Amino acid sequence: MDDVNIAEDNALRDFLPSGFGKQSKSTNVAAQIERTKRTVAPTAQAVKQEEGTEENEGGSEEKPDTGSDSEDDSDDSEDNEFPISHELVLKTHERAITTTALDPSGSRLITGSTDCTLKLHDFASMTPTTLRAFRSIDPTTTKTSETHPVHHAVFNPISPAQILVISATPQAKIFSRDGDLITEFVKGDMYLRDMHNTKGHISEITTGTWSPTDRNLCVTAGTDSTLRIWDVNFKRSQKEVIVHKSRAAGSAGRTRMTAVVWGSPLQAGNNLLVGAAFDGSLVMWSGDGPYARPAAEIRGAHTPNTWTGGLDISADGRLVVTRGGDDTIKIWDTRKFKSAITTVSHPSTSGQYPTSNIRFSPSSSNIITGSQTGHLHILNPATLVAELVTPVTPGSSLITVDWHAKLNQIITGSANAETHVLYNPNTSIRGAALVMSKAPKRRHIDDDPNFTTDLSQGLSGDSIVNPNGLLTGSNQASVSYAARHPTVGLTASGRSRDPRRPHVPATTPFAKSQPDEKHIKEHIPLSSMRDEDPREALLKYADKAKNEPMFTNAWKNTQPKTIYADLSDEEEEGQGGPDKKKARR
Repeated sequence: MDDVNIAEDNALRDFLPSGFGKQSKSTNVAAQIERTKRTVAPTAQAVKQEEGTEENEGGSEEKPDTGSDSEDDSDDSEDNEFPISHELVLKTHERAITTTALDPSGSRLITGSTDCTLKLHDFASMTPTTLRAFRSIDPTTTKTSETHPVHHAVFNPISPAQILVISATPQAKIFSRDGDLITEFVKGDMYLRDMHNTKGHISEITTGTWSPTDRNLCVTAGTDSTLRIWDVNFKRSQKEVIVHKSRAAGSAGRTRMTAVVWGSPLQAGNNLLVGAAFDGSLVMWSGDGPYARPAAEIRGAHTPNTWTGGLDISADGRLVVTRGGDDTIKIWDTRKFKSAITTVSHPSTSGQYPTSNIRFSPSSSNIITGSQTGHLHILNPATLVAELVTPVTPGSSLITVDWHAKLNQIITGSANAETHVLYNPNTSIRGAALVMSKAPKRRHIDDDPNFTTDLSQGLSGDSIVNPNGLLTGSNQASVSYAARHPTVGLTASGRSRDPRRPHVPATTPFAKSQPDEKHIKEHIPLSSMRDEDPREALLKYADKAKNEPMFTNAWKNTQPKTIYADLSDEEEEGQGGPDKKKARR
């Protein structure tokens, strides 16, 4: 029998399995990381090309090639020096990001926002397809459902299990790394004039930080013109009170503390506590005390009545950088704390976002800050000249920045509710690089909330769930009109069932001056009776009282007509009433 030649079918070969048994799936890590590579803006490329052409005018044809090679080498060196070549974007908030913080190990990230929530992220549990927070908490939630924006959150550098959370309230709170409340510091008595006698802040806290040498100490800055040092083990009163007396005209000795930083040199030296105030002054104390009098004070460090939200100390404790609301960035020397060493102009965003910050790099060889246009500025600390300016969120203000020492990654928070983690796969470790090196999680039906039932709400035992979405048989008649028409009519509370129609609360004489009408209706019994006319409320029972009398029902058959006693002449004149006391003469 002749052999039959069958043409090879490549499509069929690709469809059939290459072997039997369990197949091991490999992940292309390089391709995943390559997808997170940042693209340079076309405007920046055009500027570089123009600069290159101007430098190479009048030369030979070989010079532009050598120039382009040098530019490529410089770009590669910049990417290796600064971890900005790749980025990981987290979209877990709904409003502007006001604070970001990483624990010392770099495994847990927390972000705070003006949406009054604090999001906790764990890099070890995230994958390229599951970039979400594992817990969301509202640090200011109370029984009256009152919430406030989050100003600042920072991990304890010595004990990372504690997180200091500052919100727009007079009370700071300590949370665990899992989001559980540990301590809530007390609020001071607002009726005391002397701030030394109050046990806590009497007005809103703006920021705070931890002590670099004592795991139990933290400091908070408030709008009551004080810095307060707290011991986490004693929440009923602060340990030390530092009152800043403003000398501005008409301030009555008070101002608002806008920023505070507590730095300790890595080598020998005293730690420093530096604070900035709304009157433009910059004050420095010794971190170990005493705090009765500042070690140095600079009046007019920035323009008065401008918000200086950015403040940081270098790792060696010699330089202090400030970013003021007067559109300037200044460098100060702690050994000669009198005038600024260098001053540059930089547009400020503290007018709209008071938590706009500025940070030294881990080695203090650079300074990073954001801008109103959404660019990340990396500055030289000696001259404050920008060594690199790269867009992160163009068109949206870059509010908060942080450069982690172990991960070698830059975390930024923007006004468009995005958190960007900038990294370089060659020089960065763990963090975003760890997330992108994992295999994507396989999609499951439970990952889609549209197909998931919330069992905490309960499930009716006699309900029948039809996959087609329609109830058939005898159950069709038992379904109410509201269930069959979920967007028609009003709910029990008077709200429209149509989600496109806004709720207009009913205006009543009782609810005109009440800010929380819903709370009154739900928690105050018979509160709706105040909206009724008392005469109409009584007359609606007239027919029922006539037909079904309650007190004269026993004589309904024997004496259907009520007989009243006749009044005598004396009673008509009012003499038959109760005996009145005779007036003494």
